[in-house]
Amino acid sequence: MIYSSFEFFVFFGLLLAALAALGSENARRNLLLVASYVFYGWWDYRFCFMLLGITVVDYFVSLRMELAPDRDHRRRWLLVSLCMNLGLLAFFKYTNFLVGNLRGPLAAFGVALPAHLNVILPVGISFITFQTMSYSIDVYRGRLSPPRRFRDFALFAAFFPQLVAGPIVRGIFFLPQLATIHPIRLENLRVGAEIFLRGFVKKVLFADRLSIFADAVFANPALYSSPTCWLAALAYTGQIYFDFSGYTDMAIGVGRCLGFQLPENFRHPYISTNLSEFWQRWHISLSTWLRDYLYIPLGGNRRGTARTYVNLMITMLLGGLWHGASWTFVAWGALHGLGLVVHRLFGRESDEPRPWGARRLASWAGTFLFVVVCWVFFRAKDFPAAWAMLRKMAWIDPAGVHWFYVHALVILAIAAVLHVGTVLRKERPWVLPLDRPTGLALACALLLVVLFFAPVGTNPFIYFQF
Repeated sequence: MIYSSFEFFVFFGLLLAALAALGSENARRNLLLVASYVFYGWWDYRFCFMLLGITVVDYFVSLRMELAPDRDHRRRWLLVSLCMNLGLLAFFKYTNFLVGNLRGPLAAFGVALPAHLNVILPVGISFITFQTMSYSIDVYRGRLSPPRRFRDFALFAAFFPQLVAGPIVRGIFFLPQLATIHPIRLENLRVGAEIFLRGFVKKVLFADRLSIFADAVFANPALYSSPTCWLAALAYTGQIYFDFSGYTDMAIGVGRCLGFQLPENFRHPYISTNLSEFWQRWHISLSTWLRDYLYIPLGGNRRGTARTYVNLMITMLLGGLWHGASWTFVAWGALHGLGLVVHRLFGRESDEPRPWGARRLASWAGTFLFVVVCWVFFRAKDFPAAWAMLRKMAWIDPAGVHWFYVHALVILAIAAVLHVGTVLRKERPWVLPLDRPTGLALACALLLVVLFFAPVGTNPFIYFQF
């Protein structure tokens, strides 16, 4: 079920009506839990059994850790949770990747492996396992006490607004919210609708339009000229941002309508002036997860310069592999790891904010160019496609069809204006005050624009595959 689909609006409208009719918080939470499983099982009901299994194991493991007499016993129970979550993630997401990489070497020894195993990838499994693992680790560290009621933990694990594509919500953020009641309130509906509309426009009007151009060029970049490939790379840079941040806005808006707060996940990443700043603004829930549960436990920057660089590379390589079972994702993570190492070597003074001028503008341009080039590996289906795209962008092979999709040009121009406006406004958020006539009029105008210019049909969110 996609947020921009007709089915979701029917589902959510009925859910809000039912929640408003219930006077008991206990009944509302039961209904929310059932609705979350209906939402998750909409693609394939079998996924629900996996989600329930993760929930049951992590709930009872957390109770055992709380009752454990010492740290060694807690560590054993933590290993049960980590092995279960990482085992499921490895099986569903990386089995075919591993088989594909072992087929050649094992064939030399007479061992034949199938080309592809029939393993269905559960939607959002990377987000689900990272969310429940963070809960288990926080319980192990003594930062969080497990909820007494299984239903409350099950609601945390399955809460549908952010279940399939984030933001990754930690137990220390979500579970304390269950200490209060969550009736349907008009103010929450107004604010939630405003946030949802912002994300809806990003997804349907911006991301889906840009995808028409980016998908066509990335499918066979050798056919297109260098300027067309550059425009396609920029289009994908815009598409992935508007798609993912649009989903996040819609998830936060839906959660707010239900009375729950979800964490910020994007903060204008394309105005970053160095790569470290970019990762403080892009997919914040993932970058902070990798920092707190991988980079710091590896030693962070506490064990010398060389070890710090190694830790950065390990973190970003695994972050790349988390995104997908392909060497192109690993390459994307490796490039960002190298970029962070280089920034740490030569550019630490640029971490301090300074007024916009020639130097800061040059830092922004270099950072943005690096990010755009890295997205080529993220988007390309394999290395040959990535190299073909990069050859075109490097003007090594400029010949090909000149194609400039008008909608892509217009959307990228609007995006550039919005980002410049964000800088001039000192990053104050753009809002649609739906409690005022001007805000309502603007919202209606945006919906009309979406109605007239949106592509036919609905496209799945890019991060659903992760």
